[in-house]
Amino acid sequence: MLPYSKTTKPLARELRKNETEAEKLLWSRIRRKQILDVQFKRQKPIGNYIVDFYGVEAKLVIELDGSQHFEPQAVAYDLERTKFLELLGVKVIRFDNAQVFNELENVLTVIYDVVKLRI
Repeated sequence: MLPYSKTTKPLARELRKNETEAEKLLWSRIRRKQILDVQFKRQKPIGNYIVDFYGVEAKLVIELDGSQHFEPQAVAYDLERTKFLELLGVKVIRFDNAQVFNELENVLTVIYDVVKLRI
């Protein structure tokens, strides 16, 4: 089991209730073990962070980035976060919201390919 801070759990619950349209769309395609029978969780606390989606068996984090993630401060924060997760043996892949809306099948293919390599 991956470590997490108990203080992030209530926030994760709130984020699940208020997911973005991109998160809703991707979740509809990865939930219920639709990709190689891997269970994904959404808004999963890991360490002091909350990741958008976590594929348990594949140790895979999927992050969806809105426009705020392209600001310099956010880029630095995301890099720090990715380094932390990688130290735990977790693979992180990122997509921007536009990719989810406009290239969903390609996004799913990338996720499938990474999962296949990690299970």
